[in-house]
Amino acid sequence: MKVLGIVGYSGNGKTRLLQRLIPLLIGRGITVSTIKHTHHSVRVDETHDISRRLTEAGAVDVAVAGRERWALLHESRDDEEPQMGELVGRMAPVDLVLVEGFKRHPHPKIEVHRPSAGKPLLARDDPHVIAVATDGPLPMVELPILDLNDPAAIATFIVDRMDLARR
Repeated sequence: MKVLGIVGYSGNGKTRLLQRLIPLLIGRGITVSTIKHTHHSVRVDETHDISRRLTEAGAVDVAVAGRERWALLHESRDDEEPQMGELVGRMAPVDLVLVEGFKRHPHPKIEVHRPSAGKPLLARDDPHVIAVATDGPLPMVELPILDLNDPAAIATFIVDRMDLARR
């Protein structure tokens, strides 16, 4: 499976870009999965809070399953936070895994950068950033610059760069 990260500071539009890219890639016959790295507590069944009650009772894994989807929640307890490669290894095979976050992991990444947010460009210090998707000018950046408002062009860049066109 090929892995591509979407990185950037909070509020720059990473999730929104993923929401727009996934259907475009699927429309080209590419199977896609995602991993979202978060610093917040992960909860899937908030309506009934089943997983919280069962993990508090001592369960290590809780599977929540229904007709349309299922999720396996693993209680890490004293374990280290899982590494990105470990999570990818647990996923069903697909053509492309899009990862939001894990910005310090050495995998190819597209940075989502909005100059108006006033944050520094991650690409300047990360050799794994292969392009920058932005909605403003970025002088003196020697990487491909992608229009954040043109997800179809970004999808084409991903297909070409990740060698997915043959699928």
